Amino acid sequence: MPTPLISALELDQLRSRGTPDVVTFDCSFDLADPAAGREAYHQGHLPGAYYLHLDNELSGPKTGVNGRHPLPDPELFAARLRALGVNNGSLVVAYDAQGGMYAARLWWLMRWIGHAAVTVLDGGKNAWVAAGLPLERGATPEPDPDADTGGDLSRKAALAHTVDAEALVANIAAPSMLVVDARAADRFRGENETIDPVGGHIPGAVNRFFKDNLTPDGRFKPAETLRSEFGQVFAGKAAAETVMQCGSGVTACHNLLALEVAGLSGAALYPGSWSEWCADPKRPVATGN
Repeated sequence: MPTPLISALELDQLRSRGTPDVVTFDCSFDLADPAAGREAYHQGHLPGAYYLHLDNELSGPKTGVNGRHPLPDPELFAARLRALGVNNGSLVVAYDAQGGMYAARLWWLMRWIGHAAVTVLDGGKNAWVAAGLPLERGATPEPDPDADTGGDLSRKAALAHTVDAEALVANIAAPSMLVVDARAADRFRGENETIDPVGGHIPGAVNRFFKDNLTPDGRFKPAETLRSEFGQVFAGKAAAETVMQCGSGVTACHNLLALEVAGLSGAALYPGSWSEWCADPKRPVATGN
């Protein structure tokens, strides 16, 4: 099976050898400007890459109480990927221009529907360009749905696991899971909250800002460094005893990807995250550290 990360040169070698069934997706996005990611994709993307939109394809419908980026319907998600030619034997490569912030969401979703052959381009589009590799403009033409050229991707047993709000409410009274919040430290403390209507965090949670997984050039830190840093956050807990969350279930996937790089498998995702949690005024809120 593939490693969680692939370098620009490794991906270019796969392409140069004509390795069959590699499907690449650009997941670039901007929370403040939802159209910006697709526009940047049209300006320049990895050859043959398709674009997947965080709101429209990597998330499901919002109800007002299920968070800002609820999980998509797994069957509809798989169907969209089949339409883009993804097979059960495909290697799916995800990338963005934001340090893996959104590519990690696709990586996690693929594992959620049971597809293990998925990897993230380490350093993303910036690393590809820095390696002197070419970009294409415009959009990659999608397979003709009338020509039966789609893939055969099917949903299988999940390789990624979730925890819901009810379980985390119960966990406050009888802690067994460590909740790790991927947001910036000020938002974790309840300061400078500009996205969600309530500031703060889930009582008992600890903070691990997802950007701390990266080196200054936007690549992931070495496995041993990540293992040591998460070990300090976990304070004796095993990865399987932890739950990753963030504002809306997106950057928590970045921490889950970093854990996989570190060889610390088994952590769960709280998909609704803070945006779902704070939508119910009956759920308790903590502030500060």
